[in-house]
Amino acid sequence: MNQQTDAAEHRPNYLLIFGALFVLTLIEIGVALAGFAASAQVVLLLTLAFTKATLVALYYMHLKFEGPIIRIIAAVPVLLVFIVVLIPIFDVWIFG
Repeated sequence: MNQQTDAAEHRPNYLLIFGALFVLTLIEIGVALAGFAASAQVVLLLTLAFTKATLVALYYMHLKFEGPIIRIIAAVPVLLVFIVVLIPIFDVWIFG
């Protein structure tokens, strides 16, 4: 297989990804305006933000088509941020 055929197979549909990001943003606005409990709202918004960041990293930063080492290098900071975000959440949940 030559490089042109290889590149054509790894070409994401950017408009589809943009549409997904747009829909997720509309859902975020809906969650913010819906009047959920504060803790549920934070969890939902963080989940949506993580999903959007994952889509951007996978498709616009082309991590989906990279090797495993590059994926690990990109995933380690994400895991650290996830831990840093969870620490205050559990602190507030446990100690009020």
